[in-house]
Amino acid sequence: MTSLGAQNGGRRAKNERDSLRDSLAPAAGMTLAESLRQKLEGAIAAGRLEPGSRLDEQEIARRFGVSRTPVREAFRLMAANNLVELRGRQGATVRAIKAEALIEMFQVMAELEGLCARLAARRVSQTWESEISEIHQRLVAAGETSDIDIFYDINQEFHEAIYEASRNVFLADQTRKLRNQVAAYRRRVTRMPNRIADTLREHEAIMQAILAHDPERAHVTMRDHVNLLGDNLLDFLAAFR
Repeated sequence: MTSLGAQNGGRRAKNERDSLRDSLAPAAGMTLAESLRQKLEGAIAAGRLEPGSRLDEQEIARRFGVSRTPVREAFRLMAANNLVELRGRQGATVRAIKAEALIEMFQVMAELEGLCARLAARRVSQTWESEISEIHQRLVAAGETSDIDIFYDINQEFHEAIYEASRNVFLADQTRKLRNQVAAYRRRVTRMPNRIADTLREHEAIMQAILAHDPERAHVTMRDHVNLLGDNLLDFLAAFR
């Protein structure tokens, strides 16, 4: 279990600490706690804070130049979103999810994203085609470099564009919340053999279904893209043994 602020946590702990070397600049209407929550959730989603990692309240307060009060409030906000676990005197840790629960979450995630794609196929604007095509081309280029981190970030842009194209704010918000909970594990899926090539092919099919204004095909292709099926499921489960 990794601890932010640990003196002998090794290279991974050092990298995690370095990833949080940042100053808080809350957006308009955001509190310090909300801004800090956003920073920490970003580190979790990016895989810089792995499941099971301990969040050191004092260290985080020092690095962001704040008191412990907004740090504690940020932890509570993240716990409400099931991203961290609060363990009394033991402090907060990034939530680790068992494989069985993850499979169920991926199934729900697949349906939510499928619904986003379905609505996008019905409501997409004429200008969306150039936007999604530009994102897809950048994803293709990232796939050729085999840089998983860049590929994953652009992949998220692709999905985010579809959330927005659904024009359903509540659905997009709920989809993002679940995506954030499983983000570290979705990154693991990206690292599976042949996953980059499969992702590009599947994204192409999703994009074409939406642009063809075919809601049913858009839903099915997106659902199958996100869900863990067949060999992908077996490979994913093997990683937890």
